[in-house]
Amino acid sequence: MALVRNAEGQAVEAGKKAGELLRALGAAGRPVAAKLDGKAIDLESVVTCEGVLEPIFAESEEGLDIIRHSTAHLMAQAVENLFPGTSFGVGPSIKDGFYYDMGLPSPISEESFPAIEEEMKRIVKDRLPIDRVEMSRADAIELFKGRNDPYKVELISDLEEPTVSLYRQGTYVDLCRGPHVPDTSYTPFFKLLSVAGAYWRGSEKNPMLTRVYGTAFAAKKDLEAHLKRLEEARSRDHRKLGVELDLFSLQSEGPGFPFFHPRGMVIMNSIMEFWRKMHLKNGYSEIRTPLILDRSLWIQSGHWDHYRDNMYFTEIDERPFAVKPMNCPGGILIYKTQIRSYRDLPLRMAELGIVHRHERSGVLHGLMRVRCFTQDDAHLYCTPEVVKEEIKGIMKLCRYIYTDVFGFPYRVELSTRPENSMGSEEQWNIAESALKEALEESGTKFTVNPGDGAFYGPKIDFHLEDCIGRTWQCGTIQLDFQMPEKFDLNFIGADGAQHRPVMLHRTIYGSLERFMGILIENFAGAFPFWLAPTQVKLLPIAADFIPYAKKVQEALGEHDIRTEVDIRDEKLGKKIRDAQMQKVPYMVVIGEKEASGGSVAPRCRTKGDLGNMSLDSFLELLDNEYRPEIRKL
Repeated sequence: MALVRNAEGQAVEAGKKAGELLRALGAAGRPVAAKLDGKAIDLESVVTCEGVLEPIFAESEEGLDIIRHSTAHLMAQAVENLFPGTSFGVGPSIKDGFYYDMGLPSPISEESFPAIEEEMKRIVKDRLPIDRVEMSRADAIELFKGRNDPYKVELISDLEEPTVSLYRQGTYVDLCRGPHVPDTSYTPFFKLLSVAGAYWRGSEKNPMLTRVYGTAFAAKKDLEAHLKRLEEARSRDHRKLGVELDLFSLQSEGPGFPFFHPRGMVIMNSIMEFWRKMHLKNGYSEIRTPLILDRSLWIQSGHWDHYRDNMYFTEIDERPFAVKPMNCPGGILIYKTQIRSYRDLPLRMAELGIVHRHERSGVLHGLMRVRCFTQDDAHLYCTPEVVKEEIKGIMKLCRYIYTDVFGFPYRVELSTRPENSMGSEEQWNIAESALKEALEESGTKFTVNPGDGAFYGPKIDFHLEDCIGRTWQCGTIQLDFQMPEKFDLNFIGADGAQHRPVMLHRTIYGSLERFMGILIENFAGAFPFWLAPTQVKLLPIAADFIPYAKKVQEALGEHDIRTEVDIRDEKLGKKIRDAQMQKVPYMVVIGEKEASGGSVAPRCRTKGDLGNMSLDSFLELLDNEYRPEIRKL
């Protein structure tokens, strides 16, 4: 008889359900599923072979994933009960929750959520068993045809396996690989969040389905904490703050193409100015390449085969051109304008390049997902011997900018070879080893993200964490052996022969537009002094004091302090409230005492009233405000 063991080596005879075997092995608590030799299975699955059997608990990452997927089925059953005739697409678990795409007989909105949630709670109380059923593809197709569910029929028809697995709970049945929780009582802590449209299988040629998003947790306190974070996130929404603070707008005439207003450009220019100074200080030179280049360049680079669905095209003088989705091929052409020597390397060329990528309208989201954005690209050309040192140098730059300047903690991922990769396995192994060794030698903690590299090389990705715990992927370092081969890049070595350089692609901000959106939400619009569109707001209490306010503005301007004078014929209280709404770091009330004494009475956004002081003292205070140091790393 086969034996099943736990992680400590204790063994029992196989031949029973996983849940029973776990209890026999002394597993405590209330698992939601089990793992047999690392593969997740239902607690009701009968184990007939040898292996190591472990419990999966709700609080674990795997357990939460199972709970969320089971809650997606719970929601689908509730919708089917309330809206007969609904057909179902897919309902996966996702980060922090789940969604289900559905073809509904009539539209629903968030106003429908209370009724759906009440029905879900009723099903939870019924403790309906969730049973796995296996049947032939042909029988499954007939089953879902009988349920008038064309999307499930299509999915099953596309499968190659002779049998498929279904999960049944009460009258509801769904196509699913599983595993799932044993019964519906395991999923009581949930909340429906939003509704959106989603094309079936992501194609605009297919029907538009209704996508309902929700979240679920193992414990009530975790759900409540998550909902509180979501509420905080809504109050920080960069799209709302962008309008309130007059930073940018999104217009129907340019979907996915943001319009930056004067105040928003102050922030954008401040970010870019700091970026330029830091790069010049650290051995980079800045370049600029055209927005539109001949299609043949994109065929040569591989983008035509791997990326053309995301590109825009045009024709000039009867020649086909493409709007650049990436900056690298243009930078390569600059490299090729000269014969390069090993003495020229490493060559670090940086570009604030505007790129265009076709994104489906359904995924556009403020500044976070756009069709036109500015990439803070850099391409480094170096000898193989110094690749790791160059990678370490980039990581130092990222660490300083992310943590020291903007205050973001971050985590690092190493993404390896994807299915659509270019080049040999040997090249990929060398590239992945170089990135891994650079991370290890620099003492950087990282996780591996298998199969998520770029088509031309593996990469290191930086995920920033904002002040409410959300993470954002920003910077990347990509090691590329493919582009130098495709474009026949060379340098003259010390031996007088031609050699192939290694190419590093990297960004730090990633997309400047997206990074600005992250900053808006992280600071809730209350930008640090050096980024604030208006750093000081002068508030004369009457028209008689406007001339002195203008004099103060001029003095502050000589110190490059961005200052505005509120000359409106409004009461002082309203001027103060408006300045507070604009989240200005300093506001200065100017009346008779200040005008006659040549003084100011500033109020700091974070410290409150600072009292009456001389203009020189105020200037000294402002000169001591934090500004990022331009540092050679």
